[in-house]
Amino acid sequence: MANEYKKTTNLPSTGFPMRASLAQNEPKRLAMWEENHVYEQMIAKNEGHEKFVLHDGPPYANGPIHLGHAQNKISKDVINRYWSMRGYQTPYVPGWDCHGQPIEHKVETMLGTEKFNQLPTEKIRELCRKMAVEQVDTQRQGFKRLGVLGEWDNPYLTYVNDYDATDVEIFKAIFDAGAITQGSKPVHWCSHCHTALAEAEIEYGDEVSPAIFVRFEMTTVPEGLEAWAGRLFVDIWTTTPWTLPADDAVICHPEATYVALVAGGRAEIVAEALAERCAAKFGYGEVEFVRGEDGEPWRATGEQLAHNRYKQPIFGDQGETGEFIYADYVTLDDGTGIVHCAPGHGVDDYLAGQKFGIPTVMPVDDDGRFFVGDGMGTGGPWSGMEVNEANPKIIEWLRERGTLILHEDINHSYPHCWRCKEPVIFRATSQWFVSMDKPLRGGKSLREQALEELSKVRFYPGHAIKRIGSMVEGRPDWCISRQRNWGVPIPAFTCQDCGETVMNDDTLDAVIKLFREKGSDAWFTDDPASYLGQSCVCPKCGGHHLKANRDILDVWWDSGVSHTAVCRHRDNLTFPADMYLEGSDQHRGWFMSSLMTSVGAYGVAPYKSVVSQGFTLDGQGRKMSKSLGNVIDPNKECDTRGADILRLWVTSVDTSNDIPCDDSILDHVGEAYRRFRNTLRFLLGEIEDKFDPATDAVPYDELTPYDKLALARLCQVHDQVSAAYEGYRFNQVYRTLYDYVITELSNGYLNATKDRVYCGERDGFERRSALTVWAQILSMLVHDLQPILVYTTDEVMAYLPASLRDGQQYAALLDWYQAPWSAEEYEPYLAAYDAVVEARAAFTKAYEAAIADGTLSEKTTQAARATLVAPAELHALLAGELGCELAEPFVCSEVELAQGEELACTVEPAHGEKCPRCWNFRELGEDGLCPRCHDAVAALGE
Repeated sequence: MANEYKKTTNLPSTGFPMRASLAQNEPKRLAMWEENHVYEQMIAKNEGHEKFVLHDGPPYANGPIHLGHAQNKISKDVINRYWSMRGYQTPYVPGWDCHGQPIEHKVETMLGTEKFNQLPTEKIRELCRKMAVEQVDTQRQGFKRLGVLGEWDNPYLTYVNDYDATDVEIFKAIFDAGAITQGSKPVHWCSHCHTALAEAEIEYGDEVSPAIFVRFEMTTVPEGLEAWAGRLFVDIWTTTPWTLPADDAVICHPEATYVALVAGGRAEIVAEALAERCAAKFGYGEVEFVRGEDGEPWRATGEQLAHNRYKQPIFGDQGETGEFIYADYVTLDDGTGIVHCAPGHGVDDYLAGQKFGIPTVMPVDDDGRFFVGDGMGTGGPWSGMEVNEANPKIIEWLRERGTLILHEDINHSYPHCWRCKEPVIFRATSQWFVSMDKPLRGGKSLREQALEELSKVRFYPGHAIKRIGSMVEGRPDWCISRQRNWGVPIPAFTCQDCGETVMNDDTLDAVIKLFREKGSDAWFTDDPASYLGQSCVCPKCGGHHLKANRDILDVWWDSGVSHTAVCRHRDNLTFPADMYLEGSDQHRGWFMSSLMTSVGAYGVAPYKSVVSQGFTLDGQGRKMSKSLGNVIDPNKECDTRGADILRLWVTSVDTSNDIPCDDSILDHVGEAYRRFRNTLRFLLGEIEDKFDPATDAVPYDELTPYDKLALARLCQVHDQVSAAYEGYRFNQVYRTLYDYVITELSNGYLNATKDRVYCGERDGFERRSALTVWAQILSMLVHDLQPILVYTTDEVMAYLPASLRDGQQYAALLDWYQAPWSAEEYEPYLAAYDAVVEARAAFTKAYEAAIADGTLSEKTTQAARATLVAPAELHALLAGELGCELAEPFVCSEVELAQGEELACTVEPAHGEKCPRCWNFRELGEDGLCPRCHDAVAALGE
């Protein structure tokens, strides 16, 4: 454009800066939000409207925020901002899990185990509380910096008095329903942390274990094997030799067939299906069976073998024997088809033993060492030895006595403690449980009620219900007691006079009142019963000498009851919550404990919908760790790239799966951000202070044909974005808007119509028609991006015409964008819009070929003219009443449209001359301008 005409054009100008400087400017904007109470304004804006309550799952208060935290909180904020724009009141109360092993473990690490163990409980709890308070504030600042709006000055904390009382309130409700039991059952036990662990506190990792095959000498003889009396054995397989001192039974499958192998003058019973494999593995050579008088191998089912007996493998010489029993869970996939049973060291063994009256022997102490002594209930020759240390010695002991058949090491998945990462053991201890299968209200068990309630919950992604559903179906009774210091105690007493456990409605009500007034610290005084007065009386003997139970509730119980401590106890929230959103590991964690405590107490699920997300990984799909040097620190990223980049990254990926992140990925996201920002700035350049839709817009039904097509597509994109937000598919929001901005706007409609906007008559119809659509595009992008790019869209607000700001100062207070046309109105235009896009692609290909072969010497589409041949259906769309003049979307001088068999385009040099003002090739007038530019200049009076 010649310099002398530059001042006659409508070139863009805006105060919206090209450089975002997010790291520097976002903290200032955040401070402004806090100073002006933007969150409170957002809540007040929809006062009286229906609420949407996304209940925050509490992270552990034990360190600075990490990338998984950022993903979680950003996702929640995106959802809350979206539903607030849709007119819902969206109170958001963030919370922290302040009790339990994670914080206690951190304090122990800080002090050292020896010093930690010397401290009284009261001091440990004081240090844990101090640690939690400090970490809460550290994390709070990190979450706020991400642009997350909420009640940061009034969060929920699981150690406050009301929360302590709520733990017992829910305990009482489930106790009254009949689901709370006490007993000695096998649980995961961490010998390092000295506590029972729930399934949700277990991580699985590979371990090498000694697998052994052992023959046990039988003391009874099944019918048909009388000739082998004194030479008859049963062969078992185990990967835990250290459990043999606790052996009390062998388990067969009731319907499996068993045979007796002849080897070395002995008869050894194994499953028939595994007989050949065992004989080969044991080095017995060709299979030889014990046979009956008819010549057929002797056979018996597992059920027929029941109640036979054998010498206990360790204490058999002392007269101890075990019993044959059966259970359906025994498989014929490996081993001998017969497993040894130590009811104190496994849930399945325990349940099978209970059916047959098998005693539960426990020779292992809290440290994972055998009790001292020689008899049953001790480790015998391995007294005082740690169980894994005893493994090779037990194997050698069996070898020396000729009962070891085979020893081989296997690599398999094994449970580990989630905190110390050490392997755990199964160990029967006296614990408190929530029964999954006792009939409760209405005759249904907790398991049945929970599954029924899950069927009413919406899951995102939908298949997630199968995961939590299968966990509910298969989970054992919930062990809710922990042998720790920092938490809410199990509200039970032991009578020092008669040994009775004291727990009833009176004592529970008194404990609830005590905790609400004084907190759970009062329980750990020398005589907590003194606080409870006459309620603390043994119902059996009437004694007052009650000793408080010192076990605490499982930390998952603690966080799980937030549905009551928060959603029911806060007037601005609702129960059940509309949504829970956490990582997929919470199907067995917080989602599960919340479900169990809510269904147990009230018979209903605590949530109407559940969103589960994957984990953050590095760019190579590895877990992030400091040792690998692949950690992305969200605090650092906010200080360098800015929070809006992190927010855009979260919404650019499919969070229902594990998601990768590294510097390269964030660089790409940063480039996408710049494309969005540049598009917003480009639009502002012609709208800010130049075009007010309230006074300057053209009625939609009077727009030019091309503008109508673009407006229709805008409305369709917005509907697609709305549907993606409502389905919590943020990556589809991102992809839809990114493709629209880059492909359809920057390289399409905006690029095509900027000639009309820049060079058209300033107040002319065609320019105003384009700007009417530009203003709608700008408004739609600001509204649709607001839940994601919270700082950037808020920055844009200062440059928008008043009619596009919904009367608000801050982007968080905007209502959802109202598209100019409904689907019924815009859908008729979409086929013509798609036809123009297809035709333009054909032109672009032909233009590039014309440049390559020298047909065009000037490398600008304005210097080209095109002949487009289109098939009948496409031709009808392009030439029909909804079509447009193709030269504008092609950005060329002219287009001749013809009908043919296939889509084809040829490009030649344009007719006419280059207009010095607009650079289009046209027939120029006497003043050297094209007719359009002549009129535009004349309208300026020059």
